[in-house]
Amino acid sequence: MLDARARVERLLEGARGLVHDAVLAEEIARSTGLSPGGVSLAMRRYLERDPSPGEIAKLVHGATPSSQVHVILSANVFTAPLRALAVACAASIRVSVKPSRRDPAFTRALVRRVPDLEITVRDAVDAATLSDGEVHVYGRDETVLAVRSAAPRGVLVRAHGAGLGVAIVTGGAALEEAARRVADDVVVFDQRGCLSPRVVLVVGDASRGAAFADALALELAAWEPVAARGVLDRDEARDAARYVETMRFAGSVARGDTYAVGLAPEGMPLVVPPPGRHVHVATVGELCEVLGVLTPIERLVVAVGTDDEAALRAVLRPDARVRWSPLGQMQKPPFDGPVDLR
Repeated sequence: MLDARARVERLLEGARGLVHDAVLAEEIARSTGLSPGGVSLAMRRYLERDPSPGEIAKLVHGATPSSQVHVILSANVFTAPLRALAVACAASIRVSVKPSRRDPAFTRALVRRVPDLEITVRDAVDAATLSDGEVHVYGRDETVLAVRSAAPRGVLVRAHGAGLGVAIVTGGAALEEAARRVADDVVVFDQRGCLSPRVVLVVGDASRGAAFADALALELAAWEPVAARGVLDRDEARDAARYVETMRFAGSVARGDTYAVGLAPEGMPLVVPPPGRHVHVATVGELCEVLGVLTPIERLVVAVGTDDEAALRAVLRPDARVRWSPLGQMQKPPFDGPVDLR
C-alpha cells in the first residue's frame, strides 16, 4: 500500500502524462470556453508537474489524515483538480471526486491515468455518500452551504469558497516590468481562478497609476496572438459590459477586443471587475493606505502579488490568510498546500 507521499507523487506522475494530450486539450477548450492557445499555455506553464521534494513534504504534512475524503470540484480552473486531489490523497487512501459538470475532462483523464490509486469518480454526492470522513468542497458560497446542509453529523466539511487576487505595485517598482508580470498573471485561465488578480493598486500619484494602466493594456494586447481570450458566457459578458460602462462614466478605461483596463479616479470606491481579462487599477498615495483601500473586499482576497513582499507585509494584517507571490508568479504558487488547505 502506498503511503501519503507516494500517493501524491503517483498523482503527479499521472498529470505529467496529460500535458501533450491533444485530444484532451480540445475537449477542455470546448468545455471551458478557453481558446486552444489558452489551454496550451495553462498546460505547459501552470500545471504543477515537478514540485520540489520540500513542497510535497509540506503538503503531506499539512493534510489531516481521514478515513475517506470526498472532493467536490468547481469549474473555474481546469488544472485545479490536481492540487485538490493531491491534498485528498495525502489525507486518505479512500478518495472520491465529483467533477464539475461544466468541466469534467481534466479530472476524468487524470483519474484514468492513476488506476492504482483507486479514486472513485461520482456524478453526484448525497447524504448516503457522505457517511463518514471529510468533504473538500470548492466553488461558490452557495455550493458550500448546500454541502454543509447535506452532510451528516460527524462529517467534516472543508470549504474552499470564492476568492480573488490583488496585485500591489509599490513605489519602487519599474512600471513596464510590473505591467508585464501582472499581465502574465491575468491571461491564464482568463482570470477565472481565485489566484487571478482582478484589482491592481499602484502606489504613487495619479500619473503613475495612469502610466501603469497604459502599460498593462499594451501587455494584454500583446498576448492575443499567443493565447487569445476564450468565450465569455452570458453572465460574464453582461458583467463585463457593465464594468466598462461604469469606468467610462466614473473614470477611464483602455479597452481592446478581449480585455479592459479600468483606471479609477481619486476617491472612487473600489470596484472588482468580472473575470475575462478585466483589470481595475487604483492609485494609493502611500503604501500604508493599502489596507484601508482593501477593507471592503478584504474577506475575498486569498492571493496577493507584489514586487516588495516585505514592505507590504508590514502594513497588512499579520494574520491575513493570503497566498503571497511575486508579480508574475501568482498563478504558480508552490505545490505545498496553503492554497488548498485554507
